[in-house]
Amino acid sequence: QRQLVESGGGVVKAGESLRLSCRASGIITSTFNSHTPEWYRQVPGKQREFIARISSTRSTDYADSVKGRFTISRDGSRKVVYLQMNSLKPEDTGVYYCANVLAPCSWGKGILVTVSS
Repeated sequence: QRQLVESGGGVVKAGESLRLSCRASGIITSTFNSHTPEWYRQVPGKQREFIARISSTRSTDYADSVKGRFTISRDGSRKVVYLQMNSLKPEDTGVYYCANVLAPCSWGKGILVTVSS
């Protein structure tokens, strides 16, 4: 049975760090490695916004708002996608979603991140 387990959210102060994880199970490693996982963020009243992407060849893209502070990575052997978030700002507060991990156009349930000033 395919399953996605997300973890790593919480409440931190501005300037601190968090690492989000999105772990897949029920799919084989080659399938996981062929996907292009992404992270998105949503705040109440706003559209979900793209944060980061990592391809099967490990090339990465980032939203301008997080460049230099966030790093997306993947571990094929563990079937996990990470989002390392450093120098967090209050405007980084939101629900973070991993996408395309289990399958293209699949979504996680979301991880709440709250950054206080």
